[in-house]
Amino acid sequence: MSEKSGYLYDGMKLPFILLVTCFAAWGIAANMTDPLVKVFSKIFSMSTLQASFVQFSYYGAYFCLALPAAFINRRFSYKTGVLVGLGCAILGAFLFYPASQAMTFGFFLLALFMLAGGLSILETSANPFVIAMGPEHNATRRLNFAQAFNPVGTNIGVFLAATLILPRLNPATEAERAAMPADALRAIQMDELSAVMVPYVGFAFVLVAIWIAIAVIPMPTKRELTTEGHEINFAATLRRLLRNRHYRFGVIAQFFNVAAQTCVWTFTIQYVMEAIGGTEADAGWYLQASLLVFLVSRFVMVWLMGYLRPAMLLTLMAVAGTALCFFAMSSPNAAGVWAVVLISTCLSLMFPTIYGIALHGLGDDTKFGAAGLVMAILGGALMPLVHGAVMDARGAAFSYIVPGLCFLVVAAYGLFDLRTGTKRLAHSA
Repeated sequence: MSEKSGYLYDGMKLPFILLVTCFAAWGIAANMTDPLVKVFSKIFSMSTLQASFVQFSYYGAYFCLALPAAFINRRFSYKTGVLVGLGCAILGAFLFYPASQAMTFGFFLLALFMLAGGLSILETSANPFVIAMGPEHNATRRLNFAQAFNPVGTNIGVFLAATLILPRLNPATEAERAAMPADALRAIQMDELSAVMVPYVGFAFVLVAIWIAIAVIPMPTKRELTTEGHEINFAATLRRLLRNRHYRFGVIAQFFNVAAQTCVWTFTIQYVMEAIGGTEADAGWYLQASLLVFLVSRFVMVWLMGYLRPAMLLTLMAVAGTALCFFAMSSPNAAGVWAVVLISTCLSLMFPTIYGIALHGLGDDTKFGAAGLVMAILGGALMPLVHGAVMDARGAAFSYIVPGLCFLVVAAYGLFDLRTGTKRLAHSA
């Protein structure tokens, strides 16, 4: 493709394909992790709020490691950032084995933090890398296309959890576990934690293969794809970013988007079990259905962006997400379950669309701007704690008020871009 009018610059096809595998990889990890809130609450007999520290550890790592990733990208290159991120994620995934032997919740949180920290570096590097691989005018659509392969990974992650972890949970209730002899309970927990460990260690070997492929295949050396030799003036960059209203609001919107996504998927199993009954394994298939909806919708949204402004789609889907959450609150039955499943349609375009809109026109500040948007994933660490606390107090159905309100913030950002975007685009042209 030509550099001026194509979807990708010349010579970017193979690097783009390799990066797409990374998008799928962090989808696997994120959505294997979502059911662990329910899994650990049962294994260790914890409240939903306590078990929600799974997501606090996972998404908290995204917040902590995004900025170091930006320095890596600025000082070296996007490829270096991708390799460093993959390496850290590999180490974190392998840590699930000693964690399963130690049989402590804290060790699993450490493994999750290391895994997610690596994925934070990977994501901070891969997203702007994709944006830089082609013309700026179609960057948001290109990023949506690359992100469309993320739900391929999310579906694999949920499938692995639904087939390898959830069916191996012992059906004993919390009261029955409390009455068991210590040796019998430990034997049950050991089997359950081994089930948690297996897919993560297998995932580590997959990441090793991806790391080798990216390391040995030459990446582009175009100036816009490398940062070697660039002087880092973080204070000046930060001041420019903070003065940029569009970027600031984008970070806020991303915080609440990731918060909504994490809450919806993390607590789907609990909602289904409360609404229509069944086991964790049975409810897990509704989470799988959500991710299939997410996968198909991501490609549909990429197609629709050929006809509608990304901000228009973002606004419409955010309003629809709020409506579905409020319906699920008021109808905790089979209809409410399918409303929760359909929320994934609304989520499908949000992360890459907010990302692309917020980074548009940042130029040399893009690398640190990308870090800020990944740090906004902190929403996935904090809001599940709120959601879990509301669930403990008022039940799974009422707790969906939390993502419902989050979607309203995203809708406000979409409206903001619709109102100001034309002037902004004209100014940057």
